[in-house]
Amino acid sequence: MSDERTPADISPLLAGLLAGDRRAIARTCTLLETMKPGALELIAALAPRLGRALVTGFTGPPGAGKSTLVNAYIRHLRTKNRRVAVIAVDPSSPVSGGAILGDRVRMTAAVEDDGVFVRALASRGALGGLSPAAVRIIDALDGAGFDDVLLETVGTGQSEIDVAQVADVRVVIAAPGLGDDIQAMKSGHLEIADVVVVNKGDLPGAEITRTQLSATLGMRAGGLSSVPILKTTATTGDGIDALAAAVARAAEPRLAAGPATRRRRRARYLIARAAAELVAERIRSESTVDLDRLADEVLLGKALPAEAAARFLDHG
Repeated sequence: MSDERTPADISPLLAGLLAGDRRAIARTCTLLETMKPGALELIAALAPRLGRALVTGFTGPPGAGKSTLVNAYIRHLRTKNRRVAVIAVDPSSPVSGGAILGDRVRMTAAVEDDGVFVRALASRGALGGLSPAAVRIIDALDGAGFDDVLLETVGTGQSEIDVAQVADVRVVIAAPGLGDDIQAMKSGHLEIADVVVVNKGDLPGAEITRTQLSATLGMRAGGLSSVPILKTTATTGDGIDALAAAVARAAEPRLAAGPATRRRRRARYLIARAAAELVAERIRSESTVDLDRLADEVLLGKALPAEAAARFLDHG
């Protein structure tokens, strides 16, 4: 017997999800990640009920202590009686394609707490640090009644900016002593930040790192000098109250925009990702001769890369 879901199966699954049943939540996440039969019907059934959860993204270079910080943040939210779900985006296994759990064992706040649900999600090679399945799983967790959905991305550096299109609030995490990773952040990663955190604030160099990041933000156009830069020590909980307050302030205008606007932004991200994949597939299948002809025009100064790309997309 096939285990693929059919449209007729979604009623009990939907009822369990809306009731907050953990097994139903897990099964829904799997269905929306794999997009097996019944997934689209479930998405349609959930749509009118969504937009309540606040989605907060946590990103930053490896070694910044993201998982430990998220764990401390979960504990803070639970003291406020908020139900918390976490999507922990990990590198993909080269064998199974599934998530490698890595340092998710540090999320001890989820152990034996029915108010916390953690879902590991494979990045599946997504250069932006997310896979499109993350957006669908956000909707599932929103529908299950979680107040906060925390999105911890894989931590690959400057390219990891998809979270800017998905999260309502973006927290960029740094730590002293990361060297080149801090330079990469300064060259572009900070552009997405609503809140910047220097974690491991008890280590030497934490204040220097904070000063460097403050100076970098102050030189950027677009009002980035107003982005708060906080110090935290996730292992002790120091600075977590201030982080929660900063996230709440950043969330106010986003929540005021309404659920439709916030969800539409995520849908636009999905469309853009799908379009990029279609273009990549077309390039792989296109005649080498045609691509080489356009490449030669770019090399000879007869066309700009953007012009060549437009002609490539218009062709056929």
